[in-house]
Amino acid sequence: MKLTMGGIKDSESWKKAGITLPGYNVEEVSEKAKREPQWIHFGIGNIFRIFIGGIADGLLEEGVMDRGITCVETFDYDVVDKIYEPYDNLGLSVILHGDGTRDYKVLGSLAEAVKAQSSDPGQWNRLKEIFANPSLQLVSFTITEKGYALQKADGTWFPFVEADIQNGPDKAVGAMAVLTAMLYERYQAGGYPLALVSMDNCSQNGARLRESVLTMTEEWQKAGYVDAGFVSYVSDEKIVAFPWTMIDKITPRPSEQIAEDLENLGVEEMHPVITGKKTYIAPFINAEKPQYLVIEDSFPNGRPALEKGFGVYLADRKTVNLAERMKVTVCLNPVHSATGPLGVVLGYDLFAHMLNTDEDMMKMARMVAYDEGLPVVPDPGILSPQAFVDELFDDRFPNEYLGDTNLRLAVDVSQMVGIRFGETIKAYAAKYGDASRLTAIPLGIAGWLRYMLAVDDKGNKYELAPDPMNGEIREQLKDIVVGRPETFTDQLKPILSNERMFFTDLYQAGVGEKIEGMFREMLAGPGAVKATVHKYVCR
Repeated sequence: MKLTMGGIKDSESWKKAGITLPGYNVEEVSEKAKREPQWIHFGIGNIFRIFIGGIADGLLEEGVMDRGITCVETFDYDVVDKIYEPYDNLGLSVILHGDGTRDYKVLGSLAEAVKAQSSDPGQWNRLKEIFANPSLQLVSFTITEKGYALQKADGTWFPFVEADIQNGPDKAVGAMAVLTAMLYERYQAGGYPLALVSMDNCSQNGARLRESVLTMTEEWQKAGYVDAGFVSYVSDEKIVAFPWTMIDKITPRPSEQIAEDLENLGVEEMHPVITGKKTYIAPFINAEKPQYLVIEDSFPNGRPALEKGFGVYLADRKTVNLAERMKVTVCLNPVHSATGPLGVVLGYDLFAHMLNTDEDMMKMARMVAYDEGLPVVPDPGILSPQAFVDELFDDRFPNEYLGDTNLRLAVDVSQMVGIRFGETIKAYAAKYGDASRLTAIPLGIAGWLRYMLAVDDKGNKYELAPDPMNGEIREQLKDIVVGRPETFTDQLKPILSNERMFFTDLYQAGVGEKIEGMFREMLAGPGAVKATVHKYVCR
């Protein structure tokens, strides 16, 4: 069986294999999306396909949506060439339950894949056509936090952003420049309304997206590439809205074991690929079943019936912000970022296995959420923070069938520490005068910095997960030697005092020295990290 439009016509074979096929006409919904696009998505990797693509698939199955999503890739064009085109834009969803059972479903909701590549006239002009179409209602994004970043930690432009500002809309490269260039096309075509919906795990994601788009717009106006009318168009949220969202679904890298199992069921060519840009992706996507998407209901040109999607909640901005704060700054993501990098240092591959077998790491995870996070998190009303954390520790975190790795949780941590730790640290400082009563969060920050030394707790070297600040931080820590604590002097000060990174100066917040002390203890030699964790979680 082949995961292609021709291959799924042999419905009996797929049924025998236990794989559900789309109940709607995939070719029809794809063609309608090409003629009258309604929904574009930027960043078309794993979480998009199984979560956002899965929501669209459900709406198509219910008959409340009549066309698929237009998929746009701004960063890794191999994803289009290796995962979309060879499989006719079909995906295979694999839901992993905690009891080891799985649900298999072919997704037909991904209508078209376009490379946002200004150097390719065919692809670039197609993208312009799509954005100029009055039928377009929303553009959503899962491009990770770094996709919105225009400046380095020191406040200077990233080189590619500087080039985008100088070169103008027709030669845009970065995601924010590409988006702004396409908005300019839409403005010139008629100034049609649109909602730009960030679905990335960052605080006030809509505000962050808006800030980046307005910055590119203003820089291009200064350079003479766009007019004042365009600035007004983008600035008016009644015309171009930037709804805030909270998104949650644990989506690990594709599993080789699942690829093998699918091929044993008769599905051909399922093995994952690693692209030149280190994207881990496969024709199938594996993830847990629970999912949450809370969206601010602000869509100037209308929207699909999103509220009918599984796990989707429509709300006002205040409610979305509280739900996002609950998840990103307290309940889930801080646990991942505090314990994942430490898990790499301690030699644990799988996150769930670590929590299920290491009492100290489970204690630390629970401290981050229950003891330190919940006391300062506001209740969003539509979701209970207590119930959300209980579900995490009772059902979601222990699910070893997910195969989620600590190394995946260590990706891009430098871009997340402010959101995931800084907000709680600031909340403690506001409530108590400083954050010195925190233990597990400072321990997680110390553990992440110890992870950055790329030497595990037994003295073996390992390769760091991708992170745009790996080079900068490694340079800062280059003279620190594991096993020789005396080599650690004041190297952490520029990092822990960086308000751009942590949203606060950690020394002023009362935890900088505590983190330094924990970090120093982790340098003592083999077993020092494990001993340090034990010391602080068992107090």
